[in-house]
Amino acid sequence: MNLVVQGEAPTLATIRRLTTLTGARKVDIIDARAFRFAGLRRDELDAAVAAFCEDAALDAAWAPEGWRLGDFGLFVTDMDSTLINIECIDEIADMRGVKAEVAAITDAAMRGEIDFRTSLARRVELLAGLPEQALAKVYAKRLRLNPGAGALMASLKAAGVRTALVSGGFTYFTEHMRRELGFDYAWANELEIVDGRLTGRVTGDVIDGQAKAARLTATRDALGLAPEKVLCAGDGANDIPMFRAAGFGIAYHAKPALREAADCCLDHVGLEGIARLFA
Repeated sequence: MNLVVQGEAPTLATIRRLTTLTGARKVDIIDARAFRFAGLRRDELDAAVAAFCEDAALDAAWAPEGWRLGDFGLFVTDMDSTLINIECIDEIADMRGVKAEVAAITDAAMRGEIDFRTSLARRVELLAGLPEQALAKVYAKRLRLNPGAGALMASLKAAGVRTALVSGGFTYFTEHMRRELGFDYAWANELEIVDGRLTGRVTGDVIDGQAKAARLTATRDALGLAPEKVLCAGDGANDIPMFRAAGFGIAYHAKPALREAADCCLDHVGLEGIARLFA
C-alpha cells in the first residue's frame, strides 16, 4: 500500500526518519506538506507509523497503491464541522439564547451517546418561535468553509468526480453550499416555517445516519458505481453508516466513534488533504 504523510510543515529530517522506520525504497514529494511512501506493508508498520506521526503532529493515511482521485466516481461529505466550521443548529440556538443546551445535545449525538433522531427533535423544538431571518444571520455572520474546502472541490471537479453533500443539518445551509461550491447533489433536514417563524419541527424525511447511507447508496447505484469507487468524509457518529457504505472514509477532526470506523483521519491539514491522498 501507499503511505501518505501530511502536515503543516514536515521537515526533511522528519521524512528521512520516517523513511528509515518504514524501509521505503521510494518516497514521492506530493507538495510541501505531503509525501508518499510507496509499496509498504501496512500490517507490519501500522502501529509504529501511527506512533511516530502522532509525536510529529503528522497525518498518516494508508491508501490503495496506484489509486488516483479520478479512480473514484463519487465523493459524499457531511456538512457541519466537516465542510464548514460550525454546527449550524448550535449557532441558530444562540439567537434564541439556548446555545449551551442545544450544543450539549449536539455533542452527545455526534459522540453517539444519543439517538440522532431523538436529539434532532429535542434541539429543533428549542428553536420554536425564532424568526427565519436568524438562518440568514448565521449564514452571513458565522458560517465559514473549513480550510481547503474550495481546493478539494476544485480537485474533485478536475478529476471528474461527482459530489454530494448530505447533512443532518438543514436545507437552508446545504442549498447555499450546493450553489457556492457546485455540488451535484445535496440533502438535509427541512425546518418547518410558518408565518416567518420556526415552528420547532422539521418536515419530510429525517436525514439521520441511516438516511445518509441510503442517499449515498442510491446515488452510487444510479451512477453504476461499485462501493469501492465512493469516497466520503465526516466527523460524527451519525456518519458511520455512510462510511460503511463507501469504499474509503476520511474522518476530519472527528469524534472517537467515527475515527474507529474510518480508513484514515485528518487532524493536522485541511480538506485539501483528501485530494493529496490520491494525487
